[in-house]
Amino acid sequence: MTRPITAGVDGTEESLAALAWAGREAVRRGLPLRVVQAWTFETHDAFDLGDRDTQRDRVRDRLSTTARALAERHPELTVTADAVEDGAVDALLAAAADAETLVLGSRGKGPLVGFLVGSVGQQVIAQTARPVVLVRAGDEPAAEAAGREIVVGQHGAPEDSAETLRFAFETAAARGAAVRAVRAWTLPPVFAYSPGSLKLLDEAGGLEPYEKKALADALQPWRERFPDVPVVEHVELGSAGQVLLSTADRAQLLVVGRRARRTAVGARIGSVAYGVLHHAGCPVAVVPHA
Repeated sequence: MTRPITAGVDGTEESLAALAWAGREAVRRGLPLRVVQAWTFETHDAFDLGDRDTQRDRVRDRLSTTARALAERHPELTVTADAVEDGAVDALLAAAADAETLVLGSRGKGPLVGFLVGSVGQQVIAQTARPVVLVRAGDEPAAEAAGREIVVGQHGAPEDSAETLRFAFETAAARGAAVRAVRAWTLPPVFAYSPGSLKLLDEAGGLEPYEKKALADALQPWRERFPDVPVVEHVELGSAGQVLLSTADRAQLLVVGRRARRTAVGARIGSVAYGVLHHAGCPVAVVPHA
């Protein structure tokens, strides 16, 4: 089954930027595009908003107009549009389950850190098993020009970031772009050393060479699978979030992995993905670990 690129829209400027991004990506990958808008029946004491059928038709008409405009911009693209009567989180989670990638809008950077992605986006990212791309209002196709990289974070063993690297290399191959693979490392506390880890570090020649080898090992299968994709290996001392953000100015897309954790108040994304989503100026792809 061919999975579509799916864009969630709600008529806002940022969701329309996400739709435009999704359309370009679907064309590049030769995939269909699905446009989804969630809606719920509303009543108001002071205004007549119409019955359920009237409200449904109004949403469908607006959505059809939006989808038609995109199809006219990309005649080669197959576009479908669905108005789903459900809460936004549930509708987007259902749409993501059948999608190659879900694309959502995200508000621009500002002083109210913690409110930029929005609760709907954060809940969807934390719960879905599919990649989610967040696009800010004002995102321009020029940012995808040649010379700008796909920046991807790598950590742990090769299997820990396999899905994240897969997404980055597939995106780079479709765009004719280079991949900058970033591995951040920090000095561990003395008590974290064990005889086994010390032996590995000695064999690698020290901490930084060990980290470089770990990155090279993780990249090897993807280099072989995508031999035409240029790769820059970037190993830097520092926190993962800070190192990734320091490279974002040269990125057309920043790709990070996430392992959602459950808390008493629901699923939460990791601190690295959270920080990148709130501070990166380019679109960000969050890819769940397998």
